[in-house]
Amino acid sequence: MIKVVAIVGPTAVGKSALGLKLAQKLNGEIISGDSMQIYRRLDIGTAKDSPAELAAVPHHLVDICDADQRYTVKDFQAKAKTIITDLSTAKKVSLVVGGTGFYLSSLVNNLNLGGKKDDDLYRQELVQLEQAGRLDQLQTILKQEDPLAYQQIDIENSRRLIRAIEVKRSTGKSITEQNNGQKWADFYLVGLTDDRPKLYQRINARVDKMVEMGLLDEAKYVYDHRESFPQAKNGIGYKELFPYFEGQASLDDCLDEIKKNSRHFAKRQFTYFRNQMDVDWYNISDDKNYQNDIEKNIMKFLGGQND
Repeated sequence: MIKVVAIVGPTAVGKSALGLKLAQKLNGEIISGDSMQIYRRLDIGTAKDSPAELAAVPHHLVDICDADQRYTVKDFQAKAKTIITDLSTAKKVSLVVGGTGFYLSSLVNNLNLGGKKDDDLYRQELVQLEQAGRLDQLQTILKQEDPLAYQQIDIENSRRLIRAIEVKRSTGKSITEQNNGQKWADFYLVGLTDDRPKLYQRINARVDKMVEMGLLDEAKYVYDHRESFPQAKNGIGYKELFPYFEGQASLDDCLDEIKKNSRHFAKRQFTYFRNQMDVDWYNISDDKNYQNDIEKNIMKFLGGQND
């Protein structure tokens, strides 16, 4: 069976750096498991690897579409499976790196996402609600049609709401119960975490660094195209700056909002991975040798498949 390594955890914890190091050591290639890094021209706010890092190791599912294109978890699942299968044939290690929990779950649990794509009438109805800012109505629909999913997914994320409603309508089953019963690959999930105060310091420092790198210009680009960027306009690091561009809030207040929302997002990420997936966790502060431990455990998991 194909073996896959995934590196998960909250934002700013160091997943990308570890993935790059492991890929170089293990004859591996990186598959992005981030729902925003797919977009071209959105580099800073999405915390993409630098051009030098992207060149050092082959990366997949980065910069694959424009921000005016809609990209779904079903798209990710299909593309990632193909890439992983091809890499396995080539005797390469697949390292899925990212913090979008539902993306990872779609692969690890082999979710049957069902349904048609963007031309589906149900999707059009739901997307219209999303574009109208009717998050409350999407929440109501999900609560009525799939109360189990309503209790377990991030109901502040319109894309998660739409997908959960779609899956329930097209398959008759809750998205939280989706598993087609056929294990297509064997996954070892490496989870990075840190003490909360230290993680929050890392998040705050990352936002400050993003500003130095030109985050405001990138966010202004998203703001100027917000009507045609259905997913990017809701990304953390962009949407919080819109009041600044409109002259309704100070820059400092908007940056504080980015930091706050990033911290909240990190907490949700950790909760999702801890509760929904079988992850081997490593605290980067408590274990000074965590990278060596991770490498040793990955080699044990791979069992010499690439020798």
